[in-house]
Amino acid sequence: MIETIVTDRLIMRAFTEEDLGPLTELHSEPSFWWFPLRRGMDPDETSRFLDRVLAHNESADRPTFHALVERSSGSLIGWAGLSIPDFLPEVLPATEVGWRLGTRYRGHGYATEAAGAALHWGFEDLGLDSIISIFEPENVTSGRVMDRLGFGPGVETTEPARNLPLLVRTLTVEEWRAAP
Repeated sequence: MIETIVTDRLIMRAFTEEDLGPLTELHSEPSFWWFPLRRGMDPDETSRFLDRVLAHNESADRPTFHALVERSSGSLIGWAGLSIPDFLPEVLPATEVGWRLGTRYRGHGYATEAAGAALHWGFEDLGLDSIISIFEPENVTSGRVMDRLGFGPGVETTEPARNLPLLVRTLTVEEWRAAP
């Protein structure tokens, strides 16, 4: 179900097993997983994460995250894309847009660029009526990306496994098409 998407500065492609090394380095940064883990991932956790993403790549009915590659350097800088937020059953059925970037790649507009491309894929190619984005209110930076993408104010809830406050924001295809 995943297709390669090329933007001005990014290549969004399916993950491969060869991504494990650079992904392990990114995931080990505490800030990469600060929300919700408050720490980086160890290599085994990253390996299991990649195994899940690769399994989802094989599913014809389930979107999954794209590996984000910076076009100018060819470096894996993080991931972004669409997924099914199984961790929050109260919002299902739903498709979520999300992103995570390595520290040195933040603040350059890559999250907005990648998420915008993922929204286009979801609305235009997959025919979705709405897409949600979920974040911890403390994660102000992600909230700003959602603002730039046109997401509404959100509904408060709690992440059940860790009892963390969350905001679930929604963007409909009509709102997306009407945005400048």
